[in-house]
Amino acid sequence: MSTPTKIPQAIRGTQDIFGAEAEAFAHVVETFERIRKLYRFRRVEMPVFEKTEVFSRSIGETTDVVSKEMYSFEDRGGDSLTLRPEFTAGICRAYLTNGWQQFAPVKLATHGPLFRYERPQKGRYRQFHQLDAEIIGAAEPQADVELLVMADQLLHELGIADGVTLMLNTLGDGASREAWRAALVEYFRAVKGELSEDSQDRLERNPLRILDSKDPRDKVFTEAAPKIDDFLSDEAQDFFAKVTGGLDAAGVAWTRAPALVRGLDYYRHTAFEFVTDRLGAQGTVLGGGRYDGLMESLGGAHTPAVGWAAGVERLAMLVADAGQVAADSPLITVIPDRPEDEVLAGKIAALLRRAGIVTDIAFRGNAKRRFEVARKNGSRARLVIRRSASEGLPERLGHHVVVNQPDSFEAADSTYRDLIFKVLEENFEVVRMDRALEGYWLDGILRERT
Repeated sequence: MSTPTKIPQAIRGTQDIFGAEAEAFAHVVETFERIRKLYRFRRVEMPVFEKTEVFSRSIGETTDVVSKEMYSFEDRGGDSLTLRPEFTAGICRAYLTNGWQQFAPVKLATHGPLFRYERPQKGRYRQFHQLDAEIIGAAEPQADVELLVMADQLLHELGIADGVTLMLNTLGDGASREAWRAALVEYFRAVKGELSEDSQDRLERNPLRILDSKDPRDKVFTEAAPKIDDFLSDEAQDFFAKVTGGLDAAGVAWTRAPALVRGLDYYRHTAFEFVTDRLGAQGTVLGGGRYDGLMESLGGAHTPAVGWAAGVERLAMLVADAGQVAADSPLITVIPDRPEDEVLAGKIAALLRRAGIVTDIAFRGNAKRRFEVARKNGSRARLVIRRSASEGLPERLGHHVVVNQPDSFEAADSTYRDLIFKVLEENFEVVRMDRALEGYWLDGILRERT
């Protein structure tokens, strides 16, 4: 006896998306595409892999993403390549190598898969998907406001804004941030031995990250740590005031979050996260900020920029939980009575779809079985095709077409009934057609045109 072939399993941290989950996923992406067009963001596509240095230089060699989570490999030419763990670095690389400076300020948007080797948890995967929006080449606070208003509109139109809070902070300009950083180093050095191991490691190279530590040993000291507001220059205060004023004017609610930080030096001014308590411990559904120094880390000229990203899976979970995606039921199912009616059934189904009518077709079984398929599919109506019995009368020759509806539905929608009739009338010779009979939308005889 031969050994049965073992069925391959999905890789840990990946997912196969189907059914209601896939519909929620698609709904998130389609809503994002519609909204980015309202704001005139240009669609952009980049490779899913880049030279490793694109991410190590932009994200930072000492970050967990670079040191622990990137999928890097050496190709046959000996180059170190990495599957993208985020969008921003690749977009900035494309901006520099393709000369998109000529379009600055440029508004860009994309979505797609990203890859990180991290511990899977609710709504987080090793291959995951994000929405991304960036404004590159704009130093004005109005760019920050526009991105935040756009994000807020996305959450509202997805129907998940209730229970989601915009947490907002400023990191100041370069001088403000450096002064704050020095004060934090001095403060935490005094209690270094009492900090967690991770925070002791971060103290000299990335002290701002200590502020968002969840370790109880660190939280004892973070509450009393120096605050950015004590170090903000007049220019930085004015920038943040214009951001918050713009949000107030646009009706976007926000909450100040002084512990919200970005560890890398090229981050400036605005930092933000939209958070919820409906996704477990990791409650961020959308986050971003201003990264005015990133282009320089890639060898480009100083270029102000701001952007955000949102996890599609996490948004889709919220959408599904809120019941915001309707079941994908076909409006009408075409049912051939016998095998010889199947060709015409396929033709009519194609015509209905071209007219914008959601249409399904029952492929197998007898008529009774096909009616059962239509019922399970939740069809709004059923179009049945059978050969017409002539009974010796030439005017009765043709195809008998009946459009009816399940008893569970209310009276026929005349708009859809008339559209179906229009499709049939334009493509066939209508010998007879009764409309809106008791229990039927349409009942008549059709002939193929010669």
